[in-house]
Amino acid sequence: MTIWLNAGIIFTFLSIILILFKWGNVRVVGVTPVKTFTFIAILFTSGLDVGLIMFPLTEFAGYADVKASPEYAFANPLAIEFAYWGFLIWGFYFVTCFYFCVIEPKVKFFDIPWVKFLNNVVIIGTCAFTAYLLLSNLPWYLPTIGDGESVVPTFYLIVLAAICFSVYSSTDIKYVRFLSISTTWLFMLLIGFMWLGAFTGSDSKVSAFTDNLALIGSYFGNLNEFVLPLNEYHEFYLFWWFAWSIMIGQFTSRFVGGLKTYQVLAAMLIFPSIPIAIWFSVLFQYHEADIPTAGLKNFAMAFVGIVFVINSLDSLIRLYTDNLNITVKRLGKFKYVALNVVALSLLTLLFKLEFLKIQWVGALVIGLFFGCAAFIAFSKTKTVRKIDSSPKDNKLDYKKIKSTS
Repeated sequence: MTIWLNAGIIFTFLSIILILFKWGNVRVVGVTPVKTFTFIAILFTSGLDVGLIMFPLTEFAGYADVKASPEYAFANPLAIEFAYWGFLIWGFYFVTCFYFCVIEPKVKFFDIPWVKFLNNVVIIGTCAFTAYLLLSNLPWYLPTIGDGESVVPTFYLIVLAAICFSVYSSTDIKYVRFLSISTTWLFMLLIGFMWLGAFTGSDSKVSAFTDNLALIGSYFGNLNEFVLPLNEYHEFYLFWWFAWSIMIGQFTSRFVGGLKTYQVLAAMLIFPSIPIAIWFSVLFQYHEADIPTAGLKNFAMAFVGIVFVINSLDSLIRLYTDNLNITVKRLGKFKYVALNVVALSLLTLLFKLEFLKIQWVGALVIGLFFGCAAFIAFSKTKTVRKIDSSPKDNKLDYKKIKSTS
């Protein structure tokens, strides 16, 4: 699996170089172009899930234990946490976003029946994994509901409610857009709330925040170390990002609003990384200063984590139901909601019982990457060489957006 993952990573970064070299100044326009802030909000909230909120406080100590994991000795725990979530790995999303916006309309690889089937298996499976992550982390953040370790019936009900809300939100694209922007602002409020708790107490110093931000510089100084997996846990993260990349690319490609290719790459690498760096720097202070988060802080993080799950799921549900033509228009709202709630709930339980693993989904995505490249090389090379712009119909919508801005 490691060799397969390494091959996928190298292929992805070579693809970024090729895209910038050939289409770097092409204006990228999706089928539903939106203004840049809305695009960034959709990208950020759809491209991340509950792990961003719930993982760091449980992981810093492991990254600091260099006796148990000597491979982490070259960087500090905050830089390692940032490496697993920020900057370079958003390049995965760039490749797929550009491909589905500019190349796929001409190539039609994902219209091939067996490819379409596998693509939707990836999307549905990753939706279920997102719900499973929420289920497995709730005991740590809401220990007052149970014993702090076990998953109790209340947690299953919370996850079921999140799935139901996500499915309903996916019934109309206006809900998806509204939830993306609302989630972005909600996350900013959470950062502010947690920042006050970490840096304004009697024993805290505001300068500690800037010191923490400076620690992230170790990531950029050791960027080459994070390209290929450091260990099995890093492999898990990278497979996870691959699993997300193909579907987030499909979804976000709809909303690109006329940025040039190099600007899309810069936006994807930089803008999501800024709030991630700030958030992790705040949480790192809780870890370093041993500041308790019990009570309202844990509840706030759990609440925002649940909203992140809803926001991620509604985007992905919207994507696979459109792909499979199991839409509200075709089935009716009741059947649509019932079918998706039942399917996602059952798949979430399969992840809980360890019948499914996200690494398998990520490996399948890498296979689709290679399959697409082979398809282009053997039958669509001339077509791809002639591509010099986004689809013409998309550009007409872009002009409408520009005229109203």
